[in-house]
Amino acid sequence: MEIRTPQTVTEWEIYYDLRYRVLREPLGKERGSERNDGDEAGIHFALFDGASILAIARLDRVDETICQVRFVAVETNIQGKGLGKKIMDAVEKHGAENGYDKLILHARDYALLFYEKLGYTMLGPSYKLFDVLQHYEMEKTLVKTEK
Repeated sequence: MEIRTPQTVTEWEIYYDLRYRVLREPLGKERGSERNDGDEAGIHFALFDGASILAIARLDRVDETICQVRFVAVETNIQGKGLGKKIMDAVEKHGAENGYDKLILHARDYALLFYEKLGYTMLGPSYKLFDVLQHYEMEKTLVKTEK
């Protein structure tokens, strides 16, 4: 297994397909809703097992000291096996190596315990996605490291 950015058209299709199936399809949203304008500037992480992508995340710059992780997803039938932690470890490492002090995110209500186990602190409710799914703002202080 390796974590890297998708590189080919096929890898990007698999990446966005996973994002759609895990994060948008269960909410009854159409294909295309899994993408947004931030995809061009964001740093994309994909956990590959051969040609398959098992987990994904995107890291966005908020300002000089804060980054935000978005679109974290693990293939549904293998959730709970540590792959979400692996992708988050890679995201946090990248953030720390690039000089960020803090990582923020907006967690779905059912993912709060997962992020708390990774050391994130809940700040409070943030927004309801599509007026349906409550999200909570969370943060974690990053320990700066050298690349």
